[in-house]
Amino acid sequence: MGARKRQAAEALKAAKNAIAIAKLNDCPTSPRKMRLVADQIRGIEVEKALAILKYSPKEASLRLEKLLLSAIANWQAKNEGANIEEAGLVVKEISVDSGRMLKRIQAAPQGRAHRIRKRSNHVTLIVSSKES
Repeated sequence: MGARKRQAAEALKAAKNAIAIAKLNDCPTSPRKMRLVADQIRGIEVEKALAILKYSPKEASLRLEKLLLSAIANWQAKNEGANIEEAGLVVKEISVDSGRMLKRIQAAPQGRAHRIRKRSNHVTLIVSSKES
């Protein structure tokens, strides 16, 4: 019984080392605009995803590029001495959730006011090696 638990613990540790997570909270971009860019890199190799983000004209791509580089650095910190090219890192999951909303008032004709919702989002990016 003890050997089986030890094997399960070692397998869990190996699985945790195979993935790296990076989060971006309260990014001042609407979630809809961020999802357009996030959908382009979901499930793609890290090198190719970085190239897509670098040459994308959208503003959200700059923030996602920085987040992806952070996730790669987190993976390197977990797996010291491992080579990124040999590991074949892939963007396993990327999720964009709605963040807090700043509510502002804009003057409208005839003494009225319109409400403006300045949206923000939370992005969670998970990078893992191909074999896991």
